[in-house]
Amino acid sequence: MNVYARCSMKLRGQLSFRLFGTATADVQSVVKIINDHPFPRQPLWPVLLEKLPPGTLSGAVVEDVLGRLFSAHCNGLKALELFRYASDHSPGNLTPGSFEKTLHILSRMRYFDKAWELMREVSKSHPTLLTLKSMSILLSKIARYRSFEETLVAFETMENEVFKGRIFGTDEFNVLLRALCAERKIKEARSVFNKLHPRFKPDVKTMNILLLGFKESGDITSVELFYHEMVRRGFTPNSGTYGIRIDTYCKRGCLGDGLRLLEEMERAGCLVTVQTMTTLIHGAGVARNVIKARELFKRVHDRNMEPDTGCYNAMMSTVIRLRDIDGALSLMDEMVEKGIKHDNMTYHTMYLGLMKSKGVESVCELYHKMIDRNFVPKTRTVVMLMKFFCINCRFDMGLHLWEYTVTKGHCPHAHALDLLVTGLGSRGRTSEAYACAIQMLERGRQITESTMQTLQNLLSQAGETEKQRSLNEMVKKLQEFLPASTQDARKLLFT
Repeated sequence: MNVYARCSMKLRGQLSFRLFGTATADVQSVVKIINDHPFPRQPLWPVLLEKLPPGTLSGAVVEDVLGRLFSAHCNGLKALELFRYASDHSPGNLTPGSFEKTLHILSRMRYFDKAWELMREVSKSHPTLLTLKSMSILLSKIARYRSFEETLVAFETMENEVFKGRIFGTDEFNVLLRALCAERKIKEARSVFNKLHPRFKPDVKTMNILLLGFKESGDITSVELFYHEMVRRGFTPNSGTYGIRIDTYCKRGCLGDGLRLLEEMERAGCLVTVQTMTTLIHGAGVARNVIKARELFKRVHDRNMEPDTGCYNAMMSTVIRLRDIDGALSLMDEMVEKGIKHDNMTYHTMYLGLMKSKGVESVCELYHKMIDRNFVPKTRTVVMLMKFFCINCRFDMGLHLWEYTVTKGHCPHAHALDLLVTGLGSRGRTSEAYACAIQMLERGRQITESTMQTLQNLLSQAGETEKQRSLNEMVKKLQEFLPASTQDARKLLFT
C-alpha cells in the first residue's frame, strides 16, 4: 500500500471518529455532505431535509454551515439552495450573517445575477437582513470585476430598489468609497467624493477610507498630502489615521518615520493598540532591523498589551527575513504554550521560510504537524504547497494534500488541480489525475481549460476513450447550470 493510500485511510478513520462526536462536529459533517453533493445534477433539498430537518434549523446552525461552506470554497449555487431552504422552512431564524455569507459566496464566484436576485428577494421577504456589510460585500466585488460606472449604478440600485425606505447617509457613502479604495481605484473614489460629499456629510471615517486608498497606491507623498488636506478641512486625526500613515512608511522600509509617528500619536492622545505595534514590528522586518523588532515586541508586554496571532506573525516574518528559521519555529511553539492559535498567515509565513532555507523534508514535517492539529489552510497556501510538492516531485504529498482538503469538505482551487494534474501526467499517473478532476466536477466546480486539455491528451494517449467521453459529458452538463460569467472566467478566486 503506497503512502497516499495509507494517509487517505488514516484521514477517513480520523474524520469518521470526529464527525459525530459533538454538535460542532455535526455541523462540519453537514458541510462536507453539501460540498460533496453532485448538485446541480441531483437536487439538494432532499439531502437538506434529511440532514437539517426544519426542527434543527436555528439561526446559529444555518450561519455556521454557510460560514464553513464559504471557507470550503463551496459552489455558490449550493449555498444559495441552503439559504432558500432555510428561508422556506425557518424564516424567523434567518440572521444577517447567513445572508451576508451567502452573498459573499455568490459574489466571490462572480455569480452577480444570482447575487442581485437574492438581494431583491431578501428586500421583499426579509428586509431586516439587509445590512451595511451585505452592501459592502456586493459593491466590493463589483468594483473589483466590473467597471467604475457599473459600481455607481449598483450603488444607485441599492438605494432606489433594494434598500427601499432607508435614507442613505454617511455610512452608506463610506461603503461605496471603501469598495473603490480597496481596489486601488483612488482616482475614481476621489471623483465620487468631490461629487457627492455635499450630499453625504463626510466624517473622520470617510477621510480615513480615502487615506487608506492613497496608502494602497504605495505613494507616501500622496498619503501625506491628503493627510494635511484632511486636517485643513477640520478633521481631527484618530488612531486609525495614524495607523494608516505608520503602515505606509513601514511598508516602504521607512521605520524611523513610523517610529516618529508613533511618538506623535502618543502626544496627540490617540490610543496605541496591539495592531499599531504589529505594524511597526512588520516595518522593522522590512527594514531588516531584527533588534528593533525584538524591542518593539517586548514593548507590547511593557505597555500591558497581550500580543495576538497577528503580532506573533509579524515577529515570525521578521526573523524569517534574516533566515532565522529556528527562531521562527520557537515563536510558533511559544504561541502554543500561551494558547495563541496559529492562523493561515502563521503557516503560510513559516512554509515560505522553510521552502527558501531548509527544503522539502522540513516543509513536510510542518505539514504533518498542521494536519495533526486538524488545521485546513486557505486557498493561497494550498496552491503554494501544491506547487512546491509538484516541483519537488513529491506527488504523494500533493495527493495527500488534495485528499485532506476534500475529506475536510473543502473544494481545492482550480489552480491546485491544474498543478497536480500536470505533475501526475508527466509521471504517467493518468488515472490519479483523472480521479482528482472528477472529484472537482462532482462537487459542482468547473475545471480550467488548461486542466481539461491536459487530461484529454493524457486520456487519448492511454486509449481511455470512455473516460474522455465521461469527462466531456460532466463538463458540458455543469456548464448548462453555471452562470455565464463563471463560464467565461472559470478559475475561482483566492479571496
